[in-house]
Amino acid sequence: MTSTVKFDLHTHHHRCGHAIGTIEDYVKQAIEYGLHYIGISDHSPYFYSDEDQLYPTIAMAKSEFVPYIEEVLRLKEAYKDKIHVLLGVESDFFPNHVNIYRDQYLLHPIDYIIGSVHYVQDVNIFKKDRWDGLSTEQQIKVKEEYYTLIQQSAKSGLFQILGHIDAMKGFYPAFSDIKTDIIEQTLKIISDSDVAIEINTSGKTKDCGGWYPADDILERALYYNVKVTFGSDSHKPERICDDFDLVRKRLKEIGFKEWAYFVEKKRVMTSL
Repeated sequence: MTSTVKFDLHTHHHRCGHAIGTIEDYVKQAIEYGLHYIGISDHSPYFYSDEDQLYPTIAMAKSEFVPYIEEVLRLKEAYKDKIHVLLGVESDFFPNHVNIYRDQYLLHPIDYIIGSVHYVQDVNIFKKDRWDGLSTEQQIKVKEEYYTLIQQSAKSGLFQILGHIDAMKGFYPAFSDIKTDIIEQTLKIISDSDVAIEINTSGKTKDCGGWYPADDILERALYYNVKVTFGSDSHKPERICDDFDLVRKRLKEIGFKEWAYFVEKKRVMTSL
């Protein structure tokens, strides 16, 4: 019986301004934890901005992107006998700027790109007071705009993975109870677009607890044959692979048989 391939595709480091540790710290920790693959996927710069670092506590500077790529590639080579280091990036999705981002990514040997929606109506999804005073209809509108952006990101062809697809519940757990069939539509589109979604275990660090996405979404994802992958979304080295075995167990209980990691933008399916 083959042993499980252990991987984590979603990690951050000091360049984004809200994580700690160097990339090498994450690689060394991954080796210590017995991972086969460690994906480095820090927040992409705001490429559309004239400023070098538009939000210094959210994402890396534009001038840091090439040094970031070079550092990951150097570590990939340096540690190749101990672990596979994958070059990834967590990319914001802005419909009006897709081609600016696409052109940047085509310049580099990226293994995978995680597409994450972090802004709805130009407001960060994690802004705690964004829901204050909204009517039921307004809440539904915000939720549907969020998932419309996720649909567009799936269709863009830019991403191999979609990040934390119900993360808007992070600091507003009631988000999950806002009634709309938009998630069902979204999962159909993700399936048709043949993009994977991640099980992201960082939700446990937010008010919502638990993981992104919730079990009911994963059950529907399986129904639509949406591929899944794993990411801790670690912002400190010791959180690498957090809950990996619990996620595996849960996915098997739901009915999944395999999940994915990515090398040179090619999806590799491995049994749970």
